Amino acid sequence: MLKKSSLVLWGAALFVAWNGLLLLFLWSRPGAPDGSRLTAELLRLAQDAEAELQLQRDLLLQIQRLSQLRRKETPKPPPPPPPPAAVTASAEPPVLPVLVLACDRSTVRRCLDKLLRYRPSARRFPVIVSQDCGHAETARVIASYGDAVAHIRQPDLSDIAVPPEHKKFQGYYKIARHYRWALGQVFRTFRYRAAIVVEDDLEVAPDFFEYFQAAFPLLRADPSLWCVSAWNDNGKEQMVDVGQAELLYRTDFFPGLGWLLLAELWDELEPKWPRAFWDDWMRQPEQRRDRSCVRPEVSRTMTFGRKGVSHGQFFDQYLKFIKLNDRFVPFTQLDLSYLKKEEYERSFLRRVYAAPEVRVEELQGNRRRDLGAVRLQYRGRDAFKAFAKALGLMDDLKSGVPRAGYRGIVSFVYRGRRVYLAPPSDWTGYDPSWS
Repeated sequence: MLKKSSLVLWGAALFVAWNGLLLLFLWSRPGAPDGSRLTAELLRLAQDAEAELQLQRDLLLQIQRLSQLRRKETPKPPPPPPPPAAVTASAEPPVLPVLVLACDRSTVRRCLDKLLRYRPSARRFPVIVSQDCGHAETARVIASYGDAVAHIRQPDLSDIAVPPEHKKFQGYYKIARHYRWALGQVFRTFRYRAAIVVEDDLEVAPDFFEYFQAAFPLLRADPSLWCVSAWNDNGKEQMVDVGQAELLYRTDFFPGLGWLLLAELWDELEPKWPRAFWDDWMRQPEQRRDRSCVRPEVSRTMTFGRKGVSHGQFFDQYLKFIKLNDRFVPFTQLDLSYLKKEEYERSFLRRVYAAPEVRVEELQGNRRRDLGAVRLQYRGRDAFKAFAKALGLMDDLKSGVPRAGYRGIVSFVYRGRRVYLAPPSDWTGYDPSWS
């Protein structure tokens, strides 16, 4: 920038000097003009010099403005991943934009207020609100935040041609289209290397940003992971240990509801992105490819959006009871290497299958309390669903994977003690027909 400024100033100086030399040359020539003509010539040259200086000054200001705008819009690339030997917080925190998917909920204010209240840095966590639907009141709410958020708008608001039997699912098609466009803006237009995705009906916890900042190096270092989620599907208050809010797990179930992905994953998913039901599509074996997500014991998001395209499915029974963490955990100061695949399987599986096995009646009767953490074993789809329903867990499976499950194991708290709902130790993999 200094070089550009110097070149501009030198150009102006040379212009004035050249005209001065030309004037002296004219003065010294035989038959030089008289005083009045010379004065007029001097005035003309001075005016030309002043005009040229003004032009150069305007050019300099334009260059400065463009340079400042570029610095503002071009994110600083995230640091390289840490060495494989350990997963530690990076010395230079990464830039992790938060992409908020919005439509026609003016209550997006509740989501944005918490994001802006808790984010530690506007530079490291820029907030981008992508709005579909063209809803005027929602647009006004987003605009009221001014420069605190970037407001982008999905340009295609047309209806989508769907099979006759999917006519009532038009909304799911539009959501998938919006996700594809918005993620394309983040990774293709803005060229970020990672992004945290939330929807307009989510409220975040005080340590939401701390959690994702700490987990980012882990996601980059471990190819067996493909996302970090803020959500525990079985995170109702009575089913989590709020005293262990720092506890994190691996899960084979894609949770969504506040999740971090890398640009490399979008490179993989974008060419085959589905026309509808994008989240269930993510849970298919062809997309998951035996990869896992990180998820917390206590959720770092909660949903307040009962109304939507799903018409409140699961909301009254599960979602409105999810416990939102209210205690700040300094994740960036913790060692998260226990979540790396080899170490996690060694320690977690040993802990699960070392726990004494009990019957569901004993759990429901609150018996054998002296055993501490216990294991409830299931064989087959029907047994899993029966136990899950009896204990208050979400009992649906997607491509055979239980919600919050890892290698078929679901960890939760029941009547104050840790329970592992687990398949036999010789488990060989998920059966998609269980769905």
